[in-house]
Amino acid sequence: MGEIDESREFIPVRIAVLTVSDTRSLGEDRSGAALVSRIQDAGHTLVDRRILPDSRELISRQLREWCADARIDAVISTGGTGLTGRDVTVEAHREIYEKEIDAFGTVFAIVSMRKIGTSAVQSRATGGVAQGTYLFALPGSPGACRDAWDEILAPQFDYRHRPCNFVEIIPRLEEHRRRK
Repeated sequence: MGEIDESREFIPVRIAVLTVSDTRSLGEDRSGAALVSRIQDAGHTLVDRRILPDSRELISRQLREWCADARIDAVISTGGTGLTGRDVTVEAHREIYEKEIDAFGTVFAIVSMRKIGTSAVQSRATGGVAQGTYLFALPGSPGACRDAWDEILAPQFDYRHRPCNFVEIIPRLEEHRRRK
C-alpha cells in the first residue's frame, strides 16, 4: 500500500468534471457534485464543470477542448460507462486517448467488487492520457464516483503519495512531442 510522504509539498491538480446524462440538470447531478466536493476538499482546483447528453460526438468534442486547454491537468467524466445503447462515453474517451491506462479499469473493478459484488462487471470505467491531460470515465452513480475518487484518484492525484503518483509525471506526459 502507498503512503503519504509529509516531507513533500502538496501540488493542486486542475480538474474539469463532465457529467454525461440525457436527463440530469446541474441541480440533480449528485455524481458530479460528489466529485466536485471531493476535488475541492482535497485542495485541487475545479476549472470547469459541464453536463452533456449521451452523444459520442459532443463528449469527444468537449474532451478534446479540455485536453487543448493548458489550464486543465485532468478530466473526470461520470455516466455513460454501462452496457446500453446510449452508453457511449467509453467510446468517446478511447477515440482521443493517446495512451490508455489499462490498470485503471481493473483496479476500479476490484474496488467495486468489494462494494457491489459481481455487479461490478457491468462497468466499463476507463482511463487514459491525451495531449498531456489525464482522462477518466466513471460510472454515473454517486457511490461509484466516491469509490473511484477515494480509493484510486485521490491518492494518485496527491504528489506526496508514495511510491508513485500521477502528479509527478505530468511534466513528462508530452515529452515525445518535445523530442521532434
